[in-house]
Amino acid sequence: MLRWAWTQLTSMRTALFLLLLLAVAAVPGSLFPQRPINPAIVTQYLKDHADYGPILDKLQMFDVYSSAWFSAIYLLLFISLIGCVVPRAIAHWKAWRSKPPRTPARLSRLPVYGTLVVPAERGLGSAEAAEQAAALLRTRGYRVELRPADDDGAPGDAGDAGSGGARRRNDLASVGAERGYLKELGNLCFHGGLVGVLVSVAVGILFGYSGQRILVEGDTFVNTLVGYDQFNPGTDFQSSWLKPYSIQLDKFDVRYDRESPGKFGQPLDFTAHIATKDSPEAASKDQTLKVNDPLSIGDTDVYLVGNGYAPVVTVRGGDGKVAYQGPIPAQATDTVYTSTIVIKAPDAKPSQLGFVGFFLPTAVTGQDGVSFSADPDPLSPQLSLNSYVGDLGLDKGAPQNVYALDVSKLKQVNGRDLPAKGIVLSAGQSYSLPDGQGSISFDGLKRYVGLDIHHNPGQTWALGFALFSLAGLIASLFVPRRRLWVRFGDHADGRTMIEYGLLARGEDHGLAAEGRAVREVLAKAWGVAAEPGAEGEAHNRTQSTSGKGA
Repeated sequence: MLRWAWTQLTSMRTALFLLLLLAVAAVPGSLFPQRPINPAIVTQYLKDHADYGPILDKLQMFDVYSSAWFSAIYLLLFISLIGCVVPRAIAHWKAWRSKPPRTPARLSRLPVYGTLVVPAERGLGSAEAAEQAAALLRTRGYRVELRPADDDGAPGDAGDAGSGGARRRNDLASVGAERGYLKELGNLCFHGGLVGVLVSVAVGILFGYSGQRILVEGDTFVNTLVGYDQFNPGTDFQSSWLKPYSIQLDKFDVRYDRESPGKFGQPLDFTAHIATKDSPEAASKDQTLKVNDPLSIGDTDVYLVGNGYAPVVTVRGGDGKVAYQGPIPAQATDTVYTSTIVIKAPDAKPSQLGFVGFFLPTAVTGQDGVSFSADPDPLSPQLSLNSYVGDLGLDKGAPQNVYALDVSKLKQVNGRDLPAKGIVLSAGQSYSLPDGQGSISFDGLKRYVGLDIHHNPGQTWALGFALFSLAGLIASLFVPRRRLWVRFGDHADGRTMIEYGLLARGEDHGLAAEGRAVREVLAKAWGVAAEPGAEGEAHNRTQSTSGKGA
């Protein structure tokens, strides 16, 4: 039973089935949110789908690529490919080192067959002709074995190329040749490359990491755990492996379409001007980062995945002291960068302060009295905020979404429906909260970029193995496997009688052309003119099955 199970597992059909099954098993990873990428979204999904969410969680649908069933398919595919490739590689190595097959007794039965007759005046004996033919076939890429007379061991009667005085087949000199072993080698390279891809992907999952960081103009990101907004390590990744490089965003430029009708204001180009250091002691290098043009720092790739505005604000508490000062990234919600913004000042005294509202790059007031953004460029930036006082819930150490404000335990101070109305600030303006509870000022404007940082030590290897596998596949598809035999006999009148036959392994539409090419090479070497009808249709049969004639 074990031997049967191993045979089934290591068959090529099983390997292909497992490869297809692995692709199907990866589909849930794109249908359901994944906990390693964003656990908050998974938590919200479970709340929104309380009926079947826990069932999906037990089935590990929110951690597909680390699930037991996905890992089982992955490992079975790996074992199947190894068990399939290794025995075939050993057999191929033995076949490569072995001699070409023995010369068939009747070459005329092969799909492509022909004869040549070298006149007696050429003075060419069968032994000399065999040596010359072997040399010529080597130049055509054949692996050749020269077989002197009495070396075939195949019984038979008079040769097909001659009559009467021709010697018996088992006494004739011959040449056995074959080529196309690259076809099987390419097949092995293809499957070996797949194994390499699987190993490389596993290395990337185990020892790689990914992370995200919002970087405001003028700020610097240092590659440490505390430098990430979100960090997703590999299964066996160690934080001590982080290389201490740094990235500083000097300026971020966006170019908009200002000429095309109907496309006015659409972005054309995003360019982040960045200064990088490979180590604390290294010199700074000025580089640019664009969409679909990542920045490479060693084995780490940095991608530009987002951008927006970061209003610079100063929040003071009721005691007049600065509770917060600096840029606050705002989340864009449309193409004109209408953005939501949340400001939290837990250090404000006597009460903590919170603000939530909108940032408008180019504020325009509509007929209904509501402001909206008319352009993505900051032509008339404006902050529209509601303010809250109370306990922000940050003192307990529980993590919170920086882009959301829980107002359940807060008292609203400003708002459209309140006597104090909402807070509307243009650049350079400030506002004092009612009852001396603090103030907020809009000091300036900066831009920020969203960086996606990936470190995958198996990425380069995966690409290399993929190309290696592709090259092997091309070789296995287009390199023909062929065998060729040439037999030589000395006639009683001094002529040298030559017959040759070719056989393909599998269907080979170029076998007849190869037969003609071999005939031309041999005829040219011995100065023999092509005989009319010597290689007619009867001698150029095409068969789709392999090797039956031999």
